[in-house]
Amino acid sequence: MGEDAFCQVAQDAGVDGVIVPDLPPEQAQSLLEIAPRYNLATIFLVAPTSPPERMQLIASVSTGFIYCVSVTGVTGARAMLSDEIAPMIAELRKHTDKPISVGFGVSTPDQATQIAQIADGVIVGSAIINVVEEHINDEARLFTAVKQFASDLTAGVKR
Repeated sequence: MGEDAFCQVAQDAGVDGVIVPDLPPEQAQSLLEIAPRYNLATIFLVAPTSPPERMQLIASVSTGFIYCVSVTGVTGARAMLSDEIAPMIAELRKHTDKPISVGFGVSTPDQATQIAQIADGVIVGSAIINVVEEHINDEARLFTAVKQFASDLTAGVKR
């Protein structure tokens, strides 16, 4: 499809920004040139293993927000948050004034509350998918359950 066509389709669909997790900034020059033509933010990920120099690079090329990965490994709901999140955000804030959102492993309102106290945004993915999977065969209940879970997360952030 190519990056230009992709960005056009994304814009036509109402997308505001793109997260391409497996595209390192060093290889993203084409996307970084094309995305602004379609008013698309480019969002890159900072990991707990990212050294300060890498954080600075990612901060310089991210145009929407910076996606701060809360744990190493794959995404998915977790029972506890990592103690590395607060120091990682503090280090990242030395390199940028752009919004920082935290994701990977966020699965409860309490976790969302903890993250909202130190970050600008909370990203929840796998936990919502888990709710969908629980109710996949009952469409009416599915929408109610997802709405309730999202409301619970939002209440946790607004405490």
